[in-house]
Amino acid sequence: MARVVCILSGGIDSSSTVAILKQRGYEIYALTYDYGQRAKREIMAARTVAKWAGVKEHRIIDISFMKSLYGGSNVLTDTADPLPSQFDPSLIVPFRNGVLLSIAAAYASAIGADVVAYGAHKTDLPYPDCTPEFLDLFEKAVNSGLGGYDTLTFWSPAKEGMAKPQLIKRGHELGVPIFATWSCYGSGAKQCGKCESCINRKKALETAGIKDMTEYDQP
Repeated sequence: MARVVCILSGGIDSSSTVAILKQRGYEIYALTYDYGQRAKREIMAARTVAKWAGVKEHRIIDISFMKSLYGGSNVLTDTADPLPSQFDPSLIVPFRNGVLLSIAAAYASAIGADVVAYGAHKTDLPYPDCTPEFLDLFEKAVNSGLGGYDTLTFWSPAKEGMAKPQLIKRGHELGVPIFATWSCYGSGAKQCGKCESCINRKKALETAGIKDMTEYDQP
């Protein structure tokens, strides 16, 4: 059985990605990162999804030291500024996916996995480390660094042209517990309903024709 290392944040996109990989018959090794983000609740959600998917292994990786390196560069790790309700450059965590994928690539090579995956989709394209172009170049760089001893394929829903509504609709059809996932950039008792990620979640569920059963502080 082919092995895949999948980054599982606990959000609705990465959870739906895990569902697709499960359906395609991969043996899944899931990695969830604590990089110092506000949204600690997503880590709890990732555990729920990993259990549902029956992944071979689920590791929580503590790289929370990154928060001190990021400083005030973004609002996802720095709480000094409010969370915007639409895309803003302050939402970009510098090279976050590059860091997470690098760790995933090292792990994949160590365990003999064939694929490294994450939940970037076509709707994520304002984020530079979510684009298929970035992932293609990153794949070349990693395989160059592996020197031919291993060859990894990097995959995301964006590489198949999937937008967020398509992705979560497919995850829902495959049975992933999407209402146990956490999209909010905050970490309250409920998802806030007003940050950019919550708003994108609402829009995508509506477009996908899925009744939104998420509990929000602000509907």
